[in-house]
Amino acid sequence: MKETITITTEYITLGQFLKLAEVIQSGGMAKWFLSEHEVYINQELDQRRGRKLRDGDEVQIPDVGTYVVKSSE
Repeated sequence: MKETITITTEYITLGQFLKLAEVIQSGGMAKWFLSEHEVYINQELDQRRGRKLRDGDEVQIPDVGTYVVKSSE
């Protein structure tokens, strides 16, 4: 089941997304988390914490969950 994460801006970075989705407790954990876990954005492996996620992007983290970014703009 996909969980929807709503953003109020044009985009959100992958690091900010992980915190908003409660995958990590603080933004400082993003670099460590991405070095230890595979993260797929729209079925492509990506581990850049600055990667911009926009409305409709799908984030899959094996053993954690699948999320869809939704803009409220």
